[in-house]
Amino acid sequence: MNNVLKKLAVAVSEDDDLETLVQSLLELLETVTGLESTFLTHIDMATGVQRIVFARNSKELSIPEGLTVPWGDTLCKRALDEGQMYSDNVRHLWGDSEAAKALGLTTYISEPVHIGDNELYGTLCGASRQKVQVSKDAQRLLAMFSRLIARQLERDQLLATLRREHITLQEFALSDPLTGIPNRRAMDAELKRSLANADRANSLIHLAFIDLDGFKSINDNYGHDAGDRFLIEMSKTIKAGLREGDFMARIGGDEFVVFGSAFSGDYEGSRTAIRARLEDLSKGTFFLGTTSIDYGGASIGVVTSDPGMKNPEALLARADEAMYLAKKARRKDTAGRK
Repeated sequence: MNNVLKKLAVAVSEDDDLETLVQSLLELLETVTGLESTFLTHIDMATGVQRIVFARNSKELSIPEGLTVPWGDTLCKRALDEGQMYSDNVRHLWGDSEAAKALGLTTYISEPVHIGDNELYGTLCGASRQKVQVSKDAQRLLAMFSRLIARQLERDQLLATLRREHITLQEFALSDPLTGIPNRRAMDAELKRSLANADRANSLIHLAFIDLDGFKSINDNYGHDAGDRFLIEMSKTIKAGLREGDFMARIGGDEFVVFGSAFSGDYEGSRTAIRARLEDLSKGTFFLGTTSIDYGGASIGVVTSDPGMKNPEALLARADEAMYLAKKARRKDTAGRK
């Protein structure tokens, strides 16, 4: 028994994944019970089947991993329903079981594996074609092994949940919760990366700063819900009209940034074309649920990075300044027409 306890201590302290832990425990279970096969099952109540997850077969009896059988005809279910977890005379106790007949079982022992709020995951079992007397100490060890496996299963499920939540939190941290497009934090990281790539490739970046003129009046006249819908629809419309590979982000209440690689050597012509395209995209009728508005378009400033430029903030500041010059020109033009 001392050797078994030493092996158990090693298994619990060193095995950090389910398969390695279970295989170690199945080997120990075979040692302390003398049974031919030891195995862990998983029960899918939704489909009514039981599957052998891991198995150890040291003699003639072979219960293969991956074997799937109807849950209703298993000895595991009979044992749980009848509260009879061990028998060395299976033919007498469960002689009508087709599974027991097919395998020629004489000795059987099992222990349920419960996780969470007493949810039945499966069973930890041992079986033999020969008559084997399993001691009370061995039965207590079986119950202990079941709890160890349950603890590992719960740990694995927790880690999987944490990984999923971490991915979700990462996505949330880099996305604007209203429009779903990248936020200021994501924009900063992507612009820095894009400038570094442009430097290595001896290319440049065009960046457009977009400010939605009159957004406050939309909120004031139609309500904040309409304002939110306007931002969502605007982001969808602009994003749909961008080139493949362009990056768009919402960096403030009514401020957006779009940037991408400068493919043409005519940088001034490209800036004019980008500005015109974005102005056209931002104009039009926007349907906001119960109402619609005719929007005259945004103020847009477009700049091009300098060769070797690595400072995102400097490029963004230049684009912001160009946007304000465009806004000033639009106001002057509007006043002139009046």
